[in-house]
Amino acid sequence: MILVALGTQDKKFTRLLKELDRLIDAGIIKDRVIVQAGISASYKSTNMEIFDLISKEEFDKLIHDCNFLITHGGVGIILTGLLNDKKVIAVPRYKKYREHINDHQLQIVENFNEAGYIIGIKKVEDLEKAILRLKDFKPKKYVSNKDNMVKLVRELIEK
Repeated sequence: MILVALGTQDKKFTRLLKELDRLIDAGIIKDRVIVQAGISASYKSTNMEIFDLISKEEFDKLIHDCNFLITHGGVGIILTGLLNDKKVIAVPRYKKYREHINDHQLQIVENFNEAGYIIGIKKVEDLEKAILRLKDFKPKKYVSNKDNMVKLVRELIEK
């Protein structure tokens, strides 16, 4: 099963859903596809199971059960995938398509991709290549930097 998570943005991300539909129709994607679509849940597809939002417990089960995760460029969902040892393909939302208020997701996706944690793509048209790369992709194990961040904040407060 493939989990697609589009987050809780107040702007639609139907470009990604259309590309997923195309890849399913072309036989590139053969797995069951479940989509947490948020506001994009009005998108109609006979190929995918689409819902807006679900409980954290249900979402955690989907993350646990999925073979891999396709998502937007949100830090939270990327980290959720990585912390659950899932291979992640991330596609940024863009301001020019009115999917976000700026293009910060591009930088997030590029940074995680360059670090070797995910397969990050800039265009939905590259999704097919990214899916084909998954078989041989060995993501770098994510290690949280939380302790170092807490230490830095503590030192700042103590000064």
